[in-house]
Amino acid sequence: MAAEVKLAVRGAGKRYGEMDALKDCSLDVAPNSIVSIVGPSGCGKTTLLWSMSGLHGLTSGEVLLDGRRITGPHPDIGLVFQEANLLPWRNLMDNILFPFEVKHQKPDHGWIAHLLERVGLTGFEKNFPNELSGGMQQRASIVRALSLRPSVLLMDEPFGALDAFTREEMNQLVEEIWMETHTTIVFITHSIEEALFLSDKVVVLTPRPGRVLNTYEVPFERPRTMEIMAGKEVYDLTYRIKADIYGQSRMQARAAE
Repeated sequence: MAAEVKLAVRGAGKRYGEMDALKDCSLDVAPNSIVSIVGPSGCGKTTLLWSMSGLHGLTSGEVLLDGRRITGPHPDIGLVFQEANLLPWRNLMDNILFPFEVKHQKPDHGWIAHLLERVGLTGFEKNFPNELSGGMQQRASIVRALSLRPSVLLMDEPFGALDAFTREEMNQLVEEIWMETHTTIVFITHSIEEALFLSDKVVVLTPRPGRVLNTYEVPFERPRTMEIMAGKEVYDLTYRIKADIYGQSRMQARAAE
């Protein structure tokens, strides 16, 4: 496996009964990069991400981490879900420490304290989930995932339920954390704008069964300012990706309206 590939999906297929969710899906994720996966609803994005995590086995094909096949949950892969999934009877700190208890590992309290400060949660360690906003809960789930220092972080549309303003804040937070840690991130989203803000590469999947339709390199420098995101290059790239997802003829009809 070439050194420039951190995570590789090779000919992935996933079948549920008579339905193929994925078929012959292949992609590469470079180390220290952010790759977003987009596509129409039901195209297998979450199925693909869970297969990358080792939580779901594939019907065919394989996923490789540093050239080694993933056959189950991997200690070097963190996962952030669509919802924060904090245990309601445990306070914020105890939720963050829970994976260490399960793995019988000693937590690095200094690193956890740094992450809490980085995401603006210092002082909320004793608060319970019902005392935190949705954005704060998702920040806590990111800290929980990063506290184990994974080399790969998989994020399954983690901000989809947040309001637009909070979502933009969370995108900026992910960019800032990535610029500090350079953790390899695979990010599932329905938002093309979110994908372009965060990513080095955007992978577009076909309608079910999901396979890679197109891959776009994102050339914009970081940090990605409002001026960059409002520019014509971003607009043009957004159009091309949406044309892949919705179909060129439908996009042209919309533009003519």
